[in-house]
Amino acid sequence: MSGRALVLLALAIALGAPAQRAVASDGHPGNGSAATTTAAAMDAHRDIVLAVANEQEPPSTRAGSSLLGYTPPARYGAGQRALSVMDALKRHYGLREIAGWPIKPLGLYCAVFEPPPGTTRDDLLKTLAADARVRLAQPLQDFAVYAQQDAPAPRYNDPYVDLQRGFVETAAARAHALSQGKGVDIAIVDTGVDQRHPELQGRIRDVHNLVDNDDGAFDADPHGTEVAGIVAADGNNRQGIVGIAPEATLSVYKACWYPPVAGAGARCNSFTLAKALAAILDTRVRIVNLSLGGPADPLLRMLLAQLLDQGRIVVAAMPPDGKPDGFPNDVPGVIVVRVADAAVAPPGVLSAPGTDILTTQPGDGYDFTTGSSMAAAHVSGIVALLLALAPELDAHRVRALLLGSSKVSDGLLQVNAAAAVEQLRGARRNTP
Repeated sequence: MSGRALVLLALAIALGAPAQRAVASDGHPGNGSAATTTAAAMDAHRDIVLAVANEQEPPSTRAGSSLLGYTPPARYGAGQRALSVMDALKRHYGLREIAGWPIKPLGLYCAVFEPPPGTTRDDLLKTLAADARVRLAQPLQDFAVYAQQDAPAPRYNDPYVDLQRGFVETAAARAHALSQGKGVDIAIVDTGVDQRHPELQGRIRDVHNLVDNDDGAFDADPHGTEVAGIVAADGNNRQGIVGIAPEATLSVYKACWYPPVAGAGARCNSFTLAKALAAILDTRVRIVNLSLGGPADPLLRMLLAQLLDQGRIVVAAMPPDGKPDGFPNDVPGVIVVRVADAAVAPPGVLSAPGTDILTTQPGDGYDFTTGSSMAAAHVSGIVALLLALAPELDAHRVRALLLGSSKVSDGLLQVNAAAAVEQLRGARRNTP
């Protein structure tokens, strides 16, 4: 390989590769172990997220150094100053590092740590917050997807479109005469998705596993498969169902996983969600579907604010308790969606079908499921229909359009795909 090629390769690695510490099988940093940190090994009741400034410096060119300087291969993307500060903090406070990674859009190097024995997390965070070297110190937090775990479980090998309540109630078929979401890419931040499902063949553009290296679990995850089917299940294939935006493409970011407990819902944490949002910042994806939620989180809030500043349209599910005061609903500009019911929705919150929704399941299956996760998926699909017609739309105009075009269906006021698309087309015709 030529010297120039080596330089280019080195720069590509230094600028783009994720920094992840090698860990032992117990989830703690190892000595040269090639094992990969799994998010499930982290403890949201114990661990913290710590960030320091990450100023990128030119690689060392002293004799004996490599093209990448002296940064260990497991920590590419982290500046020497950031690594030195982080190591000093570890020694000073007795922290055990579980995983670390750079977040270039925020200029930070972040790591997940286990506090030392005998130290309470709250006291440690207060102390770290007063340390001038620390840019951010917060708990590692858990998040959950919003789907009822006790939904009915009939299985359909030969389902019909008229069984899809959301598809029918939003008049999606009528909207498809004008738009099917072609050319729009939607990021699904969720569990994994069954990539082999016949309804999703050709619909998934790329996948990213930010939890572990378990490809089998990725394809077997129900929640992400359900959301993906609602958004973009293939149409006119003589089987199954039809997505709200059947010509849109999906980018799947697995940030949530299922604990090994029967009947437990999927969970996520600050670490996995931050990696997903940071990765999306490096893409041109316009729509981000977050059918999940949890407590307010400073790091995730910063990342989501950057996505919104870049013109991304973020669709989020309202928590089951109806209080949109945590992540991601607490970030201004996020489009919050609840399951349509008889009660009046909070100001600015959209209502969409989310009860007994027929959608895809792993293993070529179909099933009914319920929750605001499904309501958010319907809205993400409708937004794709709108952006295919008018790519210049921003989140404010999309929310206003969906609120203004909502219709009463089955006695409930909820978003209507056909009305939104037709209203958009009419507005564009009348624009000089």
